[in-house]
Amino acid sequence: MTKLNLVEALNLALHQEMEKDNSVLVLGEDVGIDGGVFRVTEGLYKKYGKDRVIDTPLAEPGIVGTSIGLAVNGFKPIAEIQFSGFIYSAFDQIISHAARIRNRSRGRFTCPLVVRAPYCGGIKALEHHSESMENIFIHTPGLKVVIPSTPSDAKGLLISAIRDPDPVIFYEPKRIYRAIKEEVNEKEYTIPIGKAKIVKEGNDVTVISWGAMVRECLIAAEKSNVNCEVIDLRTLKPLDIDTIINSVKKTGRVVVVHEAPKTSGFGAEIISLINEKALLNLEAPVKRVTGFDTVFPYAKMENKYLPDERIEKGIKEVLEF
Repeated sequence: MTKLNLVEALNLALHQEMEKDNSVLVLGEDVGIDGGVFRVTEGLYKKYGKDRVIDTPLAEPGIVGTSIGLAVNGFKPIAEIQFSGFIYSAFDQIISHAARIRNRSRGRFTCPLVVRAPYCGGIKALEHHSESMENIFIHTPGLKVVIPSTPSDAKGLLISAIRDPDPVIFYEPKRIYRAIKEEVNEKEYTIPIGKAKIVKEGNDVTVISWGAMVRECLIAAEKSNVNCEVIDLRTLKPLDIDTIINSVKKTGRVVVVHEAPKTSGFGAEIISLINEKALLNLEAPVKRVTGFDTVFPYAKMENKYLPDERIEKGIKEVLEF
């Protein structure tokens, strides 16, 4: 075991999978010589060479389209999109092709593609660098969506994503790239895609989140002096609904927290599932604490947009209902 931050844990996962499997490739803007804008791919170019760590032009459709071609021909490409807000020009490739290949070919082809992208706010970045648009991919049949919140989870989930036969959108919360260090097993291991984690057990209220917001939920839970049960979804699709419902039946009160805009955010889907499966167990309406229905703001207004300071208030509201 060694203490690693999120960047180091992801880098270790990439090293181990590339060493283990020659079909694993990395491609994207500045991923090679420079080691990526956040240095997640640092050292890979030197060790595995330009044929397996490929610096691409500034062309997201080309990065993803090439990766799809590689994936259906026996490779396991890991395509890095430099920031999640740059992924939009590659939507056609992801949604029309990567997500549909298994169905289109009636199972003759699969697309073992991982699309990595730093996402979320909290670092005072520019436009198109901080939005959280995970729900677009959750809504798309054929895609899996994974968002880790800790270094140890990041390593195990990325290895699972690389080994998965279908396309995985792997969002990395850049706000905590270097903000958290924890013990990470240096040996290879996997964490199953589709399994949530209860990071704090409690009986009074269930708090559900993912990515960088998990840490903020833990902070809010401690400040509120309430016996919160905090769930880190880890995988948004497929969703571990059983862990959510079991917790709801125990606490009877729920707060869902995400950075994405409120309208049609994933919180709405979670609430719908709770209503379908555990409505009579609720002691209060489920509360959403989210970003606003606006474009992610520039640095001066960023703290107003982020849910951080509103989570504790949301917890108190459901308890006082």
